[in-house]
Amino acid sequence: MRNAVKILLFNSGLMTIATRPGREIHHRTILGVLFMMLGLALYPLSDAFIKHLMEVYSVSQATFLRALARLIPLFLATYFQGGPLYVLRVRQPMLHLLRLGVSFLFTYIFMYAYSQNTLTLIYTLSYTSPFFLIFLSALILKERITRERWIAVAIGTIGVLIALRPGFSGFELTGLLVLFGVFLGTCNKILMRRLAATEHSLAIAIYPNLVLILFTLPYLLTHFQPMPWEHWGLFAIVGALSAAGQFAIAHSLRYAEASVLAPVDNSTLFWVVFLDFFWWNVLPDACTFIGVAIIISSNLYLLYTQRLVRRMLKN
Repeated sequence: MRNAVKILLFNSGLMTIATRPGREIHHRTILGVLFMMLGLALYPLSDAFIKHLMEVYSVSQATFLRALARLIPLFLATYFQGGPLYVLRVRQPMLHLLRLGVSFLFTYIFMYAYSQNTLTLIYTLSYTSPFFLIFLSALILKERITRERWIAVAIGTIGVLIALRPGFSGFELTGLLVLFGVFLGTCNKILMRRLAATEHSLAIAIYPNLVLILFTLPYLLTHFQPMPWEHWGLFAIVGALSAAGQFAIAHSLRYAEASVLAPVDNSTLFWVVFLDFFWWNVLPDACTFIGVAIIISSNLYLLYTQRLVRRMLKN
């Protein structure tokens, strides 16, 4: 049975990752899913705050302040994880550079989209991520995509379509830009998974914020708009929420395969519905509740089949 497990890991593309020196990847799928769900719950709330602030401030200023605000708690956390020198040690510099470029472009695309569109439209388009993720997981990570995972992704996607009923009559250039951002975001997750083999989760979360600050600061030296204290406080909240979400997502990819986590992306629908109702006073209709039920079913189905596989391997 040990040989069978080794063959399974090799076929999923994880054997080469697990044997590298440095950070260890643990195959604890349920924990990975829970970390991903936590991160995906914090991000919509952070995005709601940032969309509110971008009604006043430019994309560059909002991006800079969000990165600065979440960098502070992340950097402080390094002192509880062995210190900055240990946490920020780079073992795969080229992979870091590739991921930082992808992350920078992905962030600016979505920040611009927040200033132009509703959260509902942006998140509706972001639910196409599982299609990109499944494809890239098989192509880059060499993960074996089981039939059960395809079924779970398909069921979850149907639930999203029923709940949000995306109409493409208003599908403009911004929509295409968001779809490209979704593709880049999917690539970002794949690169995070590869980096998780050797790099600290905090380092994976910290470096993109440093790049955003360094590249945005020169522009803001002449274009910074003064802010009242309450807006500084809101940006601090945004930083704390997005930092926690970023760390949780980076940690989730240490415990579970990217293709397993793909259906979990749909869980952000719950938080978008919550924010629509309590922030913008939009009451979900029957189709939304039906879609939510289908998405919950797909996630439960994924976890159930994963447990069955574990039991078979143990026996």
